[in-house]
Amino acid sequence: MPYSVVTGDLFSAHDAPGHPESQARLDAALAGVPADARRIAPERATVDDLALVHTERHIEGVRSFCRECPPGRARYLDPDTYVTAGSFDAALYATGAAWQAVERALDGEHSFALVRPPGHHAAPDRAMGFCLFNNVAVATAKALLSIGRVAVVDWDLHHGNGTEEAFYTSDRVFYCSVHQAGIFPGTGWPEERGAGPGAGYTVNVPLVSGSTGADYALVFSRVFVPMLRWFEPDVVVVSAGQDALFDDPLGSLLLLPEDFGALAGMLVDATPAPLALVLEGGYGRSHAGAIGAIVAALDGARFNPAGGGAKASTRHLVEAYAGRRHAVPL
Repeated sequence: MPYSVVTGDLFSAHDAPGHPESQARLDAALAGVPADARRIAPERATVDDLALVHTERHIEGVRSFCRECPPGRARYLDPDTYVTAGSFDAALYATGAAWQAVERALDGEHSFALVRPPGHHAAPDRAMGFCLFNNVAVATAKALLSIGRVAVVDWDLHHGNGTEEAFYTSDRVFYCSVHQAGIFPGTGWPEERGAGPGAGYTVNVPLVSGSTGADYALVFSRVFVPMLRWFEPDVVVVSAGQDALFDDPLGSLLLLPEDFGALAGMLVDATPAPLALVLEGGYGRSHAGAIGAIVAALDGARFNPAGGGAKASTRHLVEAYAGRRHAVPL
């Protein structure tokens, strides 16, 4: 199956040098993309696209705050999340690129949107955690206008609280997240399973500090992959944050770059549905290596997760979920 990369230089309008989420980190990540990869320029999302997930008050609040920014200066929406005069447009291109990746996947091609700012923490009514608008959630909501089911797999170090909230009551989106337990944003516990028609369609697997690729691989092979096959999505969207890497300054998980290639390969092989990946976090020096491994997996390479066994705590969680999936009302 062919693959493409959606990216460009439009995201540099949202930049605060020295902040962990800066243009420098995207530039570093792009070093992992092969020179012969097919690159597609991002297209701008519309305000109507954002409104599929976000409130009008939130959209206009971010736009107004950006307009008030002095040229070349950043202003903060909260202690972590900044905007500049160009952030609103950059965020529209990030959301638009996420939709392009989904479109290409629906056309039968794996696609990776390498964008910023990231999105999975952005709630319908709030920016947070470096995220202004929820790129994956908007692209998913737009896809649901024409298809039946979307699976969202979030392997970022942090729980994607905004994406979970957007689809918590939906039985058309299967949201599954593996992340480090107990860190920002403080959500993503096993008890969060969805509500109403969406009960059972949210799966959270929080891992303890020091977990490795072996733990992630066990979660994927025993929980996520069987559930994806059962759900039979029309497309699989990945919140691809590589901040679970061993050298990432924001967490304490210990994945190696090739572990992300192993995870991507497992998802490629799990269902006939192509993958649409959207960049979330990733701030360490080995990030480019992880991007390279992911792209290689999209191009047909397969990786084995790093050696060693999964932690006992991970095995206990997996055993609980392996029994639970038979009660999901699909």
